[in-house]
Amino acid sequence: MAKGVIVVGSFNVDHVWSVATLPRPGETLAGEYRSGPGGKGFNQAVAAARSGAAVRFACALGDDAGGQLARGLAAADGIELHALDSSAPTGTAGIYVDREGRNSIVIGPGANAMLSAAHVRGLGSCLAEAGVVLAQLESPAEAIREAFALARDHGAVTLLNPAPADAEVPPELWALTDLATPNETEFCTQLQRLRVAADPATVAGLADAELHALCRRLLPHGTVVVTLGAAGCFVSHAPGSLRGDRAACYRQPAPRVDAIDTIGAGDAFNGALAAALALAPGASFAGHAARAVHYAALSTERRGAAAAMPRAHELTGRFGDFSDNDRSPLPIP
Repeated sequence: MAKGVIVVGSFNVDHVWSVATLPRPGETLAGEYRSGPGGKGFNQAVAAARSGAAVRFACALGDDAGGQLARGLAAADGIELHALDSSAPTGTAGIYVDREGRNSIVIGPGANAMLSAAHVRGLGSCLAEAGVVLAQLESPAEAIREAFALARDHGAVTLLNPAPADAEVPPELWALTDLATPNETEFCTQLQRLRVAADPATVAGLADAELHALCRRLLPHGTVVVTLGAAGCFVSHAPGSLRGDRAACYRQPAPRVDAIDTIGAGDAFNGALAAALALAPGASFAGHAARAVHYAALSTERRGAAAAMPRAHELTGRFGDFSDNDRSPLPIP
């Protein structure tokens, strides 16, 4: 029986303005407004659920319309909600998206900042049924640390998406992380905290050996997947732990799509990757990475965050079956 995914993270009500260009300081622009569900945690939970995994979502919600929205949407996608009731308002996000699909985001944490280690401990027996525990950094580090410690006790894979970039990752949380999935900015920010020079503008163009070496500095004991937007992703495994792959590092290109909105694409990648790892733990990691890259690409053809997450049949209908896919290269002799 396949194990499920536990996501520990945030729920936000997204307020989104579509504009021709992103606003500059002091500039007022006219745009098209819409609102919908978001938050990195909830986006990833929806992506994992729509990818076919059984999902539990641990979060904190306010006693308001946003909290009611989260509960209704979680039920609609079959997500088992473990919500801490907070006196703070449900989290919010203000988002601008330009005509090229680029975005700028400001988060109001609200109840998300109230998620506690004690509440996470309440997951208890649920961890025995989890294959993957996935978290981001829009929730307090102590809650994530507790979730990862419990995951380790129960033999689940810990998957950390170190986002947003300005959030710090305590050393003890890195020590509990099996896989990390930063984008270029998050990757370089975390390296800079280790006093390693790195430039987000040049990451995608680095030689594989150089990028692999930087990944080993960030997480020496685990797997690092650097997401590269339209360029796909770069996978770097620790020595002796290739997760079914044939090479320690390689790139997974992204398919060509008609992107209109990149909000939530990183979350789509993480949710799809977590689901793949939970549903087929013995399959090659390269196949999981390929599925996640294609899933994230497909999500950019729709507007919104959680609402844009594709369903499994839409992914296979567009790109085929990834179940036996191993796209990692053979090691160089």
